[in-house]
Amino acid sequence: MDATSQAGGATATAGGPVVGGQAGPADPLVPYLSADFPWYGLDEGWTGRRFLVQAGAGPRTAGSVDYGSLGHGEEPAQRYEPRDVRKFAVVVTVARRDSRRSADNTGTLEATSASSAAWLAGSGLLAGTWPGQLDRALRQDWLDQQSSLAWDLADDLAGPGWSTLSLPVNGLPQPFRYRESEYGWVLAGEAPGVLLGAYGRGVSAYGLGFSTVPDLTAYTRP
Repeated sequence: MDATSQAGGATATAGGPVVGGQAGPADPLVPYLSADFPWYGLDEGWTGRRFLVQAGAGPRTAGSVDYGSLGHGEEPAQRYEPRDVRKFAVVVTVARRDSRRSADNTGTLEATSASSAAWLAGSGLLAGTWPGQLDRALRQDWLDQQSSLAWDLADDLAGPGWSTLSLPVNGLPQPFRYRESEYGWVLAGEAPGVLLGAYGRGVSAYGLGFSTVPDLTAYTRP
């Protein structure tokens, strides 16, 4: 698992999507457009809202975009709301990276893998679904504990904590590792050119399909 995971017209580079219009320096599309890998979202079977979540790199890979997420449905809550029933599915795209030196040249980063996508998806789900009975002082302890568990689970995708689920990627069936919890579901696998993860709540994973995103303007700004 990559260590970075724990923690006129404008055209994206190296096979990325094309979007119309000028992207300004504060535009949230900028990091997406700078990626050297294709972005994935839900396919045309999804007719609901689409929105940008975030794109970025690990703390020791400055200057490059290594992963990012695209949301579908309602934005996950950033704080507890009574009787919150938000329904969403978020797709996490992770670049395929070989083992490499860190940006500060102090160590070596592991190659990315499906476990990297599983960790990012699991931590994303936790951040959006924390239990409301916890006060602010206890929330960080809960997140630390659950994040550690998510890390261990992500590092053992072949273990009993996961099952196999086949879903279409660009119209072709692709195996994923899948698990459910009281907070929602997480899955991880591979796609052409990238590693793919997803998480959601209130939206069944069994009817979803994934595809490359040809036009990021379909995804609204946060």
